Amino acid sequence: MQRATPQDFSRVLSSMCTKPHPVAREAAERFLATNPGDPGTYETVAKLERQAVAKLGEIAGLEDAAGYISSGGTEANIQAVRIGRNRKSTRNPNFVAPASAHFSFHKAADVLGVEMRVAPLDDYTANLDGVAELIDEDTVLVVGIAGTTEYGRVDPIPRLARMAKEVDALMHVDAAWGGFVLPFTHHEWDFSDADIDTMTIDPHKMGQAAVPAGGLLARGPELLDELSIDTPYLESTSQVTLTGTRSGAGVASAAAVMNELWPDGYREQYETSQSNADWLAAELHTRDIDHVDPTLPIVAMDLAPETIAALREEGWRISPTEAGEARIVMMPHVTRETLRGFLADVDRLR
Repeated sequence: MQRATPQDFSRVLSSMCTKPHPVAREAAERFLATNPGDPGTYETVAKLERQAVAKLGEIAGLEDAAGYISSGGTEANIQAVRIGRNRKSTRNPNFVAPASAHFSFHKAADVLGVEMRVAPLDDYTANLDGVAELIDEDTVLVVGIAGTTEYGRVDPIPRLARMAKEVDALMHVDAAWGGFVLPFTHHEWDFSDADIDTMTIDPHKMGQAAVPAGGLLARGPELLDELSIDTPYLESTSQVTLTGTRSGAGVASAAAVMNELWPDGYREQYETSQSNADWLAAELHTRDIDHVDPTLPIVAMDLAPETIAALREEGWRISPTEAGEARIVMMPHVTRETLRGFLADVDRLR
C-alpha cells in the first residue's frame, strides 16, 4: 500500500488549524502514549495539563483557572451547556446563542436535550434586543462569541453577561479561535472584562498546538463539579471530562507551545496575521471585489460560485460563509506570498 502523506498547508486558506509549532510537535511525540483521562496513573501529563490550564487562564484574564484540555471547541461548548443545564433546576432548560454561533451548539442542544434559542445579528454580532426577547427564567446559559468563525467578530460580552445574571444563567464565551489573538486588541472579551463563567479557547488553532488540544475554562472548580462522575476503575476517583481516554500528545503540546510563545510570540503572530488581513482587504478594494473588512484576521470576499470552484480546481482549499462568500483565515501558515499567489489566480479566473 502506498504510504499516505498529510495535507500540504501551502494552499489551505479556510482552516482554523495550522502546522504545529516545532516545540509543540516535539512535545506531542514524547507524550503519544499517555492518557490524561487517568491522572492517577499518568501523573506527568496530568501536571502538564494543570500548567496548560493555568496558562490559558493567564491568556484569558483568569487567575486560579479551573478547566481541562479538551478534544476541541465542540467538546468544550457541549460541556458549557451541560454545566448550565446541570446547575439550574428547571424542567424546560434553554440557552440563548447568536446566529453566528458555531454549529457545535446545535450538537449540544441535540445531545443534551436543551432548547437552543437563536438570536438575530446586527452587523455580524449579537443583537442585544433580540437576546433580551429570548431570555427567560428557564435560560441556563447565554453564549457570546469572541471571534466568530465566519467573520471574526466579537459580541458585546460584558452586556451579555449582565443579561445572563439577571435570570441567574451562566455566561459562556466561545473564543475557540479568537482567544489567541484578542489579548492584543482593545476588545472586551475575557474574564477580566466581564462576569464570565466558562470559556472555550483552543490551543490547536491560533495557539499552534498539535491537534487535538482544545480548552475549557471555568471561573471556579464548583462549576466543573456539575460535570463530575465517579470513576471506580481508575486510580483517580472522579472525572469531569466528556471523553474518558484523552490525548496526552495534545496536552503536552499545548503546555509546551504556550510556554514558548506567550506572550511575545503570539503578539508577533497576531500583528503579522492582522497585517495580512488588512493588506488583502485593501487589495480586494482596488479590484472592486466586495468583501467584509476584517476586525480580526479573517477576510470574507464575494466571488462567483464558478470562480470559487475554479480556485478549488487550482488546489486552493477555501470554504464559504453561509452567505456564500469565500472565507480566508490568516492562520500562521498563510503568508503574504501565499496571498499574492491566491490573488493572482483570482485575477486570472474571475
